[in-house]
Amino acid sequence: MSVNGAVWGRVRSRLRAFPEHLAACGAEASAYGKCVQASTAPGGRLSKDLCVREFEALRSCFAAAVGQEDHDGRLLGRAMGTDALY
Repeated sequence: MSVNGAVWGRVRSRLRAFPEHLAACGAEASAYGKCVQASTAPGGRLSKDLCVREFEALRSCFAAAVGQEDHDGRLLGRAMGTDALY
């Protein structure tokens, strides 16, 4: 398999697993969606960081579900700032 083919193979496997990982975070996804929906309803106003608490809960849950680690080997699902992703 070529290098490019190997990369696409990994990408495909991650995409196939995405729905299962997201299903593990249904409550967090629902809370984030409700926050965004309420913010964009008539009279609502969506702005940066308006739903940050809900987003961080969803991000943490999803990172824990996929077992994603940062460069120090810590799960990204643990309480960390978003700066730790880079």
